[in-house]
Amino acid sequence: MAPAPGFDEPIPVAVLGATGTVGQRFVALLAGHPWFELAAVAASPRNAGRPYGEAVHWVQTTTLPERAAAMTLVEAAPPIDAPLVFSALGAEIADQIETAFAEAGALVVSNASSHRMDPDVPLVVPEVNADHLGLLAAQPFERGGIVTNPNCSTIGLVLALAPLHRSFGVTRAHVVTLQALSGAGMPGVASLEALDNLIPFIRGEEEKLAAETRKLLGTLQGERVAEAQVVVSPQCNRVAVLDGHTECVSVELERSATREELLAVWEGFRGPPQELDLPSAPARPTRYLADPAAPQPRLHRDLDRGMACAIGRLAPCAALQWKFVCLSHNTLRGAAGGALLLAELAVARGHLRP
Repeated sequence: MAPAPGFDEPIPVAVLGATGTVGQRFVALLAGHPWFELAAVAASPRNAGRPYGEAVHWVQTTTLPERAAAMTLVEAAPPIDAPLVFSALGAEIADQIETAFAEAGALVVSNASSHRMDPDVPLVVPEVNADHLGLLAAQPFERGGIVTNPNCSTIGLVLALAPLHRSFGVTRAHVVTLQALSGAGMPGVASLEALDNLIPFIRGEEEKLAAETRKLLGTLQGERVAEAQVVVSPQCNRVAVLDGHTECVSVELERSATREELLAVWEGFRGPPQELDLPSAPARPTRYLADPAAPQPRLHRDLDRGMACAIGRLAPCAALQWKFVCLSHNTLRGAAGGALLLAELAVARGHLRP
């Protein structure tokens, strides 16, 4: 595949928070990427100066790329010679660090929650609301900017809801999430809490899921997003699954729809990533599985390289109108893979200048 549009060579990129689980996903996905070349790995000051391969506790099923292993970790602070920066920082430190990189002229694509709900920061699922990248023009940075990836549970829900919302209008949604252990990061949930158990509380998750969904399904109006008037009632649970967030969803629609119509909009759902043939884009972002026992994390989280949302068990709902189950890979589509796709979209639309 050719370099990114407008560029003669791969774009140098940096990964902030490179030693964590999401940071490791970024490092793995960037190996061999046709548009982007890993130029710097950054972490906390205590690890700065150490070889990445020595400092990282690699937990991916793929081999640690040799080139990345030999790189020296730098502190997550400007200057770093990379015009594009991926942030896998924790929310408690991401705010000021990401702003500093944007002020220094970098386009920051963040997986952290710090800036997601800022009025001038695009919160984007590329197939759903690519036009929200227009908010970059409202940001106060001379050359850089900040764009954000949603919460890992929000992405799967919005991929499933967006086609329905466009065609029929979603007025209310109740969602029960069954979220994988990898979503808690490292060291994660203690084994004595996770095994033979379900934890019906994830701090801040329900609030994020409701608020982010309204922003993502909203409409861009000048330099602001008018949030969708969708009532979202979430209940979030941590379960003993390694990867893959499963969500049981009930929806009420503004306009009535048949089962066949719902299946057709999921089947036909495409967006700018597919139209532009972006490197990380799934061929079909939403896939309905007819098996009555689908979707299942172990069997279906890796559909389309972990970038598709698997949907199943569509049935009438006695409380609202329709109910279904959806599944997305939380550290691929829901984190590093989704952010990589978002960066590709931003580059393809000219938001990163050579």
